[in-house]
Amino acid sequence: MKPFQNCYNLASVKNSDQDKYDKWHDDPENWKFGIFYFNKEDKRIFPPKRISWLGWTINFGNPKSILGFTFILLIITLTILFAH
Repeated sequence: MKPFQNCYNLASVKNSDQDKYDKWHDDPENWKFGIFYFNKEDKRIFPPKRISWLGWTINFGNPKSILGFTFILLIITLTILFAH
């Protein structure tokens, strides 16, 4: 094995994953009503929004995302209820 061969392989895997993510991100079928990202194949919890520089959104096709979103809403709701 050549020195740094593993590093090159990791970089190419990372690039192929990024290409896959970009393809999914650009596919209008993965955006419900143009704003909700829903892709069961995408394991990311918080993918970038449709306009990437606006931040991240929730992948509603990933059960972990829905649990995280529900937890955040629960914390916000409890904070508002008990703040008074």
